[in-house]
Amino acid sequence: MISVPATETIIEVTYLIATALFILSLKWLSSPTTARRGVFAGEIGMLLAIVGTLLHHGIVEYKWILIALVLGSIIGVPLGEVAMTAVPQRTALSHAFGALCVTLVGTAEFYLRAPGVPPFMMAVLSMEVILGSLTFTGSLMAAGKLQEILPQRPITYKGQNFVNLGLLGVAVVVAGVLVAHPEKMQLFPVIVGIPLVFGVMMIIPIGGADMPTVISLLNSYAGLSAAAMGFVLQSKLLIIAGALDGASGFILSVNMSKAMNRSFSNVLFGAFGQEQTSTAAGSKEARPVRSATPEEAAAILAAANKVVIVPGYGMAVAQAQHKVRELYDALTKRGIDVKFGIHPVAGRMPGHMNVLLAEADIPYDKLLDMDEINGEFPQTDVALVIGANDVTNPAARTDPSSPIFGMPILDVDKARTVMVIKRSMGAGFAGIENPLYYMDKTLMLFGDAKNFVGSIVRELAGGHG
Repeated sequence: MISVPATETIIEVTYLIATALFILSLKWLSSPTTARRGVFAGEIGMLLAIVGTLLHHGIVEYKWILIALVLGSIIGVPLGEVAMTAVPQRTALSHAFGALCVTLVGTAEFYLRAPGVPPFMMAVLSMEVILGSLTFTGSLMAAGKLQEILPQRPITYKGQNFVNLGLLGVAVVVAGVLVAHPEKMQLFPVIVGIPLVFGVMMIIPIGGADMPTVISLLNSYAGLSAAAMGFVLQSKLLIIAGALDGASGFILSVNMSKAMNRSFSNVLFGAFGQEQTSTAAGSKEARPVRSATPEEAAAILAAANKVVIVPGYGMAVAQAQHKVRELYDALTKRGIDVKFGIHPVAGRMPGHMNVLLAEADIPYDKLLDMDEINGEFPQTDVALVIGANDVTNPAARTDPSSPIFGMPILDVDKARTVMVIKRSMGAGFAGIENPLYYMDKTLMLFGDAKNFVGSIVRELAGGHG
């Protein structure tokens, strides 16, 4: 049998390797070419972290751990088998489960240690349960909105920000009282219950267009709560992993807010995505649009020298990425220069479009971000928009009254011809009408993205033969 000091050494080395793998995982995940390696490194790191924890001499009974492992696997495997369109809400659900775990552990630790909890320990424990509780309900709300179980439009009322911040302020004040007087155990449920309510109230006023930023922000909160739990449990690995998660989620949220030309305060309290009431339904119907058939679209594409494809959530819903790859192959065989323009917040979570297109084996060097591709649209013969709405809306540049005014967009309207594959003329996730669809240079291709792209591919193949 290995001695206790030797076991501790093995645990520390295992944790050290796991920490290094977590750091490398984050670095590799920042690039599409190394993302798979990053995922693998993260998985190995987490496996080592679990193994190291199970070796700890403090564990005297493995029966309950084994039962939990089996039950977790039974629940987790089906949850992991989701379509790419459901990944955002699946991610939000993971945040909710992790935050619930943090909250339950923090609650158990308080009642095990109370009433003699040292001030520093009480402070980090309070931070743990407050962040964990609000992340739990906030993530459930986000998942519900993304799954369209809950209303996607923001719900607002007068004085809402004051109420929300007041609730959080009460929880923080009560936490301060507990730090000074940990013997007042009856106050502890307050710092669990109020953040649970705050998590719901925090997400209610947030519209669909801001959900990608909110998901990354909730990820940051979950990481910070886990780091606080690391201090409570005296786990160096948990502190490091939580800090990495919290910091990376925060940085991603900042970058996404910049991409949308919005501040954190606007994301959390701006109620972005409300329906515009200034445009009557009748006026929408009265505005003419030009539509085209797959045959006409194929002929226009075949005559082009340069094509930029702009994917959006509609492509993800239709699972059209493989048909888009076929279209890319058909056009490049004709000598047409084909590139993809990716907006940072296209879809409903960061990197959603990149993952879908990578799944279809589209070359990474053809996936250009907004800053790289925008300068090329004036020289582009055809901009083919597949299910993207808000990120192509020129009102962001031209209409000061628009809720998205100032948000950087893909300048597809500067291309010589614009074709938009869309099921209908309905508004996008932000609930805002897109004037792009009514421009003289725009052709609307109505239908399911997968079927329509497939029809274009068949037409191109027939014409080529």
